[in-house]
Amino acid sequence: MSAHSPFTVVWDKNQRAALEQLVHSRTAPLRRIQRAAVALAAGDGVSNAAIARSHRLHIATVRRWRKRFHHEGMAALEDRSRPGRPRRYGPEVHLAIVATVTSVKPAPDSQWTHRSIAKSLAAHGISASQVGRILADLDLKPHLVRGWLTRPDDPDFHAKAAEVCALYLHRPPGSVVLSVDEKTAMQARSRRHPTRPARPGDAERREFEYRRHGTASIVAALDVHTGQVLVEDIARNDSVTFIRFLRLLDGSIDPALTIHLVLDNGSSHVSKATRAWLAAHPRFIVHHTPKHASWLNQVEIFFSILARRLLRRGEFTSRDDLIDQVRDFTLAYDNEARPFRWTYDGTPLKAT
Repeated sequence: MSAHSPFTVVWDKNQRAALEQLVHSRTAPLRRIQRAAVALAAGDGVSNAAIARSHRLHIATVRRWRKRFHHEGMAALEDRSRPGRPRRYGPEVHLAIVATVTSVKPAPDSQWTHRSIAKSLAAHGISASQVGRILADLDLKPHLVRGWLTRPDDPDFHAKAAEVCALYLHRPPGSVVLSVDEKTAMQARSRRHPTRPARPGDAERREFEYRRHGTASIVAALDVHTGQVLVEDIARNDSVTFIRFLRLLDGSIDPALTIHLVLDNGSSHVSKATRAWLAAHPRFIVHHTPKHASWLNQVEIFFSILARRLLRRGEFTSRDDLIDQVRDFTLAYDNEARPFRWTYDGTPLKAT
């Protein structure tokens, strides 16, 4: 016992074992670990000043804890109730807020706001700001929405995916594998005022206002195993246009090669006219991606590159200018094209 403290702290064998276990705990709160360490030192008769120095605590804190251990024993390890204003809104208000947020949207609005929730709960006298604090505590965010897609019940989904991926990973002998799709409604826009180029310490600056010059669409065929792309301007996305593109492929590819087409389920790809033309040209073998699985179509990767590198920040004075720039981009792309590194084999990515 310290000669400088009138409060004696004594622990029996079981209490000391419990305190030592708490001191070496990796999951207990820091304040409980600190109190247990002070309790052990106080039980060993270490002075308040020495305990404060070794544990980097204020000596007044050590005095207060030693006094508590003297009077309360092990119960002094627990936090005491703190003073403060009692909670104004009890569990029933929290439940009412949850019920409101998860109920039908408030007409004529399309979503709940803090103000509209507070208005609907006017009987509880709660403010919009307090609604916000309660929602934050409950991790409820009525202003956010996440999209999702219900995949059609297709028992052959993974079989179809595996068939497409097998073509990507292993080209059949004497054949060419083409990933084909359309990119529609590309906007030809130009800024009303010139763009200011970037300079040290200042990002590129673009005027918000722009002029519209119409839209353009293309159909593209990506050679999966070389990475090169053939792009054609199209005025309409229909069977007639698509069959015209198939004729172009038929005439420009070595007749000795079989043509494997990877297509999605767009109307122009599955129409009666398209199916009849393909049936009359057996060198074309079609492999449709499963529904809602356009990510399996490799040409979509090229479209993403086109959007990032040209369309998103490009300046186009007319529809023809847009098409010309797309053609120039594609030619430059083909000069350095390499196949995409495809590793997915079509098997389920996780248990379903």
